[in-house]
Amino acid sequence: MAASVRCVRTAICSLRAFGNQNERFLSTSLPRLASGGDGDQPPKFTPPTKPVIIDKTQTDATLRRFLSPEFIPPRQRTNPQKFRLERKDMIQRRKVLNIPEFYVGSILAVTMSDPNDSGKSNRFVGICIQRSGKGLGATFVLRNIVEGQGVEIRYEMYSPRIQQFEVLKLEKRLDDNLMYLRDALPEYSTVDFNMKPMTPSLSGEVPVNTLKVRMKPKPWSKRWERPNFNIQGIRFDLCLSPEKMEEAKKWEKPWLEYDMLKEYDTTQLEKNIWQEVQQEMSK
Repeated sequence: MAASVRCVRTAICSLRAFGNQNERFLSTSLPRLASGGDGDQPPKFTPPTKPVIIDKTQTDATLRRFLSPEFIPPRQRTNPQKFRLERKDMIQRRKVLNIPEFYVGSILAVTMSDPNDSGKSNRFVGICIQRSGKGLGATFVLRNIVEGQGVEIRYEMYSPRIQQFEVLKLEKRLDDNLMYLRDALPEYSTVDFNMKPMTPSLSGEVPVNTLKVRMKPKPWSKRWERPNFNIQGIRFDLCLSPEKMEEAKKWEKPWLEYDMLKEYDTTQLEKNIWQEVQQEMSK
């Protein structure tokens, strides 16, 4: 009886060993069969991607660069030596006067000396509705409502009469030109003269104000509904009928989207001018 039990145990152990050998054979032969046999070449080695090193010691504000648009010369037949000399004068002026970063839609306060009285100065607060000009001819327009009347002042950015720049609220708008505020309700152009400066966002990015204004009844100074202005900050549905909007679409020029001479790549030019400005400002 004991001999028969011993034989049964020996048979079970041999079956288990044979099953393990088959499993090992199958597990080692499957990759060979999948690769197509021993004659195929092994797969090529692909190196891992390079790690991205992020400098956490610098904030987003220090990593973001801002180059004032008047430093970029226009694309036309101009003398590059003229703009090079103007940049030197602009840098010297910025060493004396702090010209901060601002955009169309930001609220500024500009203090300028009175040309009629050497001992007095005037301070005007308003919203920037336009920036234009290149080089020393750069200008910007501030608008505000004073005693129910719209007042606009065009400043020369590098004028020696300007004593102080203050950015009370740094923000952008949906459009790069806000001249249509002349035809909008006065509440969109009214700024308190005693407004306190607002702290910028902690993220370092300039906030975008998505406000859309309501217009006065027609006539307007320009036909802002036409596609050539490409206005995004006006509620046309509140002041124009669908028939008027369909009529305005007749003035659309879709081929201007593919006009390669309208704009040009200034990436390398901005990089060179940025390095030049930084080197001159550090002296």
